[in-house]
Amino acid sequence: MRSVLVTVAVLACALAAGVESAGATNECRGLNPCVPVAGPWVVVPVGRNVPRPQVQYQLSCPAGYVVGGVDAEVTDRRIDVAFLGKSGSPVNPGVTTSRTIVFVASYVGAGAAAPTFRPHAGCIRPQGGGRRTPTSVTAVSPPGEPTIRRVRTVRIAANQDRNVVQTCRAGERLVAAYHARGFFTRTPPSVSTIGSLSARRTVRANRVVVTAHGGPELQSARAVVQVAAVCAEGT
Repeated sequence: MRSVLVTVAVLACALAAGVESAGATNECRGLNPCVPVAGPWVVVPVGRNVPRPQVQYQLSCPAGYVVGGVDAEVTDRRIDVAFLGKSGSPVNPGVTTSRTIVFVASYVGAGAAAPTFRPHAGCIRPQGGGRRTPTSVTAVSPPGEPTIRRVRTVRIAANQDRNVVQTCRAGERLVAAYHARGFFTRTPPSVSTIGSLSARRTVRANRVVVTAHGGPELQSARAVVQVAAVCAEGT
């Protein structure tokens, strides 16, 4: 996965004014036809250490589509949102993006109780990419795809304990691990709802294990935990 971090322009939620988020995002602007895909409200960790803690969440387009546009909603303007895109030139769908896209968010403020963001992707049919004229430099090579992200997203019900496991495959080794808590709700989840879903990650040999617990507050929310294992070839 040869990736670069690309900043996403985000829209702050007008919660106090009661503005609905539907139709307010721009992931499909200028793309026709376009299939919009929205993720859950993803919990952003809060901390003051440097670097700030971050969360990653992957969205997937339907089969036969690639990501053509991205956007995000945030509950606090101090949430910094970016996405991982493939390196290369030019920057466009099918070259920089694929069927999946990973959003990266961190909270850079000092006082939020439970910041969240909701990722959006605009999906289009792949158009193919242009070819680049090779240069005469042979001492270096362009970035390859040394890693692959293996992701599993699992629903966690109220009053449920569950171990969510994601592993690398045979001939691969684990090089990074991530997990995220998310809520598929029309409006951002409350502090008590967020606190009702806990997730603790451990790494054991070549696999990632996240122990999740859903409290009674999840009766009215569709909660998920996403676990990602970043794997490299070789043992």
